[in-house]
Amino acid sequence: MQQEKAAAQALPADEQSPQAPAGPASPQAAEPTPEPTPQVDTMPDLTEALRAAELKAEEHHDAWLRAKAETENLRRRAEEDVAKAHKYAGEKFAQAMLPVKDSLEAALATENATLESLREGVELTLKQLESAFAAASIREEHPLDARFDPNLHQAISAIEADAEPNTVVTVLQKGYVMSERVIRPALVVVSKAKGA
Repeated sequence: MQQEKAAAQALPADEQSPQAPAGPASPQAAEPTPEPTPQVDTMPDLTEALRAAELKAEEHHDAWLRAKAETENLRRRAEEDVAKAHKYAGEKFAQAMLPVKDSLEAALATENATLESLREGVELTLKQLESAFAAASIREEHPLDARFDPNLHQAISAIEADAEPNTVVTVLQKGYVMSERVIRPALVVVSKAKGA
């Protein structure tokens, strides 16, 4: 027993292990113990998330500003187009009326004109005017013997006539309609029932 104590004292201190059994070494003890894996923080860094959100918000704000500017430009262009359309709406019609004016001036400038030549000139001028009206979608409303339509006609009076009541019997002044819009209603006299 004293020999065992002496042998134990002879061993250096680093070789002695208070937990190691005195018997033969087990195979499990010879294997190194695996180091614990460091825990990864699964929550994203709040600073990075905030920065990403700010960048995205800035992109969206920039896109919104661009869309707003584009809309404003479109609105301004549309307003300019409408203003130009109002300003120059009669230009096409005025161009069609210029030959009519030229013909009338030429007729007045003719010195030794006969009644027949004046009549021919007026007829040609009327054809030019009708052509200008047709190009501008202006049509005549001459409702003789037609049913009275308060949307197109203006009745001046009503007289007893053989015609059915509310029939146009006389047209005092033709009406004109431009693209289904009444420019001037036809002035008419309508029939009424006899004895009414």
